[in-house]
Amino acid sequence: MRQVRLGAMRVDRVWEMDGSMPMPMALPGVTAADLARMKPWHWSEELSDDPAQCHMKLSVQSYVLRLDGLNILVDACNGNHKTRGMPFANNLETPWLEHLAALGLQPGDIHMVMCTHLHADHVGWNTRLENGRWVPTFPNARYVFSRKEYEHWSQDDAEEMHRGAFEDSVLPVVSAGLADLVETDHVAHREIGDGIWLEDISGHSPGLVAIHAQRGGGHAVFPGDCFHHPIQLVRPDLVFFADEDGAEASHQRRRLLSACADTGTVVFPAHFRDPCAGHVRGDGEVFRFEFLE
Repeated sequence: MRQVRLGAMRVDRVWEMDGSMPMPMALPGVTAADLARMKPWHWSEELSDDPAQCHMKLSVQSYVLRLDGLNILVDACNGNHKTRGMPFANNLETPWLEHLAALGLQPGDIHMVMCTHLHADHVGWNTRLENGRWVPTFPNARYVFSRKEYEHWSQDDAEEMHRGAFEDSVLPVVSAGLADLVETDHVAHREIGDGIWLEDISGHSPGLVAIHAQRGGGHAVFPGDCFHHPIQLVRPDLVFFADEDGAEASHQRRRLLSACADTGTVVFPAHFRDPCAGHVRGDGEVFRFEFLE
């Protein structure tokens, strides 16, 4: 993704890694007709006319938002050296920090870190390993976490992989006094419609938020894991395998897509492959995605 400029705001992508999973496992219920409907506007080598042969290829990435002299990181990927139960995310060694540096930014240049939710692949670079301890990667930043999300993962019976990420990638930030636990309608900068603000889209996780940004130009939305792959615009009703509350996740997915459709809003999905940003368009009773590049 090339840098996107929207008025007085710039958005860059910081890529960490790509991965894939079988579509029948990740999104049961996709049909050949659904794939045929997506094919005119999105297709790639891991897809097939036969759903049983399809894979969903996803990217893990962050976005850097620059406005009013602030450098704001949206989501923090998996991170390095983290012990995870999923092999593809376990003890990674990725050049994410080098990719951030390629944008002219060092960790000390980040003023705010905003996590759409606290799943492991969105919080990992919040901390880094230093002398055997997890310390905040961005020492000059305020880290913005949904209070509702934070309270859920604070529970002892929370799901193991994400609870582990909470312990090594969230709690050290809180202990360092750098965390702001906020409500899901929080305004992080200036005001709604001219700044940065949150919207509750809970479902995929208990306190998932969409991050909205606008400053003297077009409107940007960072929806986190409200949807992961373009096929979900054709089938927003289907439950993704990692949705905490499948029915609510499907409801919020359709609601957010409807709100963004045909408005000129630029959407920056957390897991779409490059080029990842684009516009949501209405397509009969469902939607399609028009990539910027």
